[in-house]
Amino acid sequence: MKIRIEPAGFEFEAAPGRTLLQAAEDAGLEIPASCRNGTCRTCLCRASGGAAVRYRVEWPGVSLDEKDEGWILPCVAEPLGDMTLHIPYALSLFD
Repeated sequence: MKIRIEPAGFEFEAAPGRTLLQAAEDAGLEIPASCRNGTCRTCLCRASGGAAVRYRVEWPGVSLDEKDEGWILPCVAEPLGDMTLHIPYALSLFD
């Protein structure tokens, strides 16, 4: 699955079974993260286009209203298809 991070324009592939955070790290990208279990909300970002996600945990730290508005937690979210994420503080480790 193709993932795009805006506003930087980073693009990477997410392999099945990998969270968005893991796939970004695999591609040499750094996005804000801390707990990696869906509770601290450090990685909270908005999905601005594309497919939905499947969460690895039953109750990730996102309210129903936030989910309806497109907010996700990449540390515990697996993409179900191509998508675009808005993560202003994403960095490439190769720059």
